[in-house]
Amino acid sequence: MTFKAEYIWIDGTEPTAKLRSKTKIMDGTPSQDVADLPTWGFDGSSTNQAEGHASDRVLKPVFTCPDPIRGGDDVLVLCEVLDIDMTPHASNTRAALRPSAEQFAGQEPVFGIEQEYTFFDGHRPLGFPEGGFPAAQGGYYCGVGADEIFGREIVEKHLDNCLKANLGISGINAEVMPGQWEFQVGPLSPLEVSDQLWVARWLLYRTAEDFGVSATLDPKPVKGDWNGAGAHTNFSTRAMREGYDAIVTACESLGEGSKPMDHVKHYGAGIDDRLTGLHETAPWNEYSYGVSDRGASVRIPWQVEQDGKGYIEDRRPNANVDPYVVTRLIVDTCCTALEKAGQV
Repeated sequence: MTFKAEYIWIDGTEPTAKLRSKTKIMDGTPSQDVADLPTWGFDGSSTNQAEGHASDRVLKPVFTCPDPIRGGDDVLVLCEVLDIDMTPHASNTRAALRPSAEQFAGQEPVFGIEQEYTFFDGHRPLGFPEGGFPAAQGGYYCGVGADEIFGREIVEKHLDNCLKANLGISGINAEVMPGQWEFQVGPLSPLEVSDQLWVARWLLYRTAEDFGVSATLDPKPVKGDWNGAGAHTNFSTRAMREGYDAIVTACESLGEGSKPMDHVKHYGAGIDDRLTGLHETAPWNEYSYGVSDRGASVRIPWQVEQDGKGYIEDRRPNANVDPYVVTRLIVDTCCTALEKAGQV
């Protein structure tokens, strides 16, 4: 028998990488074990990952799941990009996350990432009238009704596709701007949440394609008095889930020395357009944390303070952030600080 395997990878486009994919026809019995899937190759000169005179690059499967678009026995296969000597390509940010995830695995770090995005119909956000603007923000967030909600049929189909793919999707909601939505992935370990978020992004683009609509992770898709799009990143370790002192330590560590800028410069292109201090953001060049404060860089949910344990929300990452990068930075910073404080 044969089945289709859609090989998906992250390209070398800068400043924001794109997803690419192509189909391999496989003989044999479909398997959900990546070890059973072969490496493959592609033309890196067409993906900003090689020059034409030496363009071969390698796709190494690292995560697989059922393909909800094609159905049946077909699978999606997320891959790392390698050079032909089988070492990680310069664009392969997953390879840099692996050692950090392994080093701090004993602290049991988990993430939940809130992926915001915006639908576009041609050159305008879905729901924006031709040559003008809709009513001001206010009723769109978690709204209902055809006058305030645009694209729900795509969102529901994407949710169904993610669930059929066995991804760790934990919810969806309409966001503050018309045509803007959010889905959440997690709680999962650093590599799991990052792999699954990339696959969920691919499914978002692929699902919207069937409706003749595009989805963008642009952090500020409409200039002016409109909310941007982020990827709020929720994080905890075992110690944080057991006590409040570890919560404070993690928040403090993200604000120490050069850490705020070290993180922000890798939190997605166009960060200064979104983190202005308005529209539920803190200024990009200032660090703060607070309980129930959506105007802070890092929010401690009110329930966490009340319970004396839980998680924190880094509100700074852009919608276009690389999850392999943001999880690595947070794990390295917070888990190192917790280790030094003996809060493991």
